[in-house]
Amino acid sequence: MATNITFHPGSVSTQERSELLEQKGATVWLTGLSASGKSTIACALEQHLLHLKKFTYRLDGDNIRFGLNKDLGFDEQSRNENIRRIGEVSKLFSDASAITITAFISPYRKDRQVARELHEAASIPFIEVFIDAPLSVVEERDPKGLYKKARAGVIKDFTGISAPYEEPESPEIHIKTNESSVEDAVRIIFEYLQSKRYI
Repeated sequence: MATNITFHPGSVSTQERSELLEQKGATVWLTGLSASGKSTIACALEQHLLHLKKFTYRLDGDNIRFGLNKDLGFDEQSRNENIRRIGEVSKLFSDASAITITAFISPYRKDRQVARELHEAASIPFIEVFIDAPLSVVEERDPKGLYKKARAGVIKDFTGISAPYEEPESPEIHIKTNESSVEDAVRIIFEYLQSKRYI
């Protein structure tokens, strides 16, 4: 851990920034199995918010591993660090008054709780959205062929097959994508953001 460092606060407060941008920053944390619909919903939600001229940014699991987290694998320790970093990055975006949308499997409850507590300590809203689809459904979708490879033993530590996924116990929003359309999901999340006056 770094020593001999001092946090340097800026001259613009979070409240001042929020008032100027006419929105409050928040992190919308989409969690669920691979192929549950997280990325599709995140893209649609980002587009919807931007068309309403809202300051928003999307962080996607695969995309982040091309850069910031390209040094991490998929073992449990690497997954922990992956989500720790995303928790920090999403907090920074949301502190800048962005509606930050994250789409990560984030399979472990304790890691999601760490991200939540990080936001809460900074008085930044954290909205956990469980993008829920049965294993049978996501295996049938399998757009990247990952479940097939996992079943064949080609991919090790694959969430839902050879590695656990711990479902959220009390998410702010629970969306079953085998019963709801992408448009329905976007509407549900948007209405929640409106109800809390984040936008």
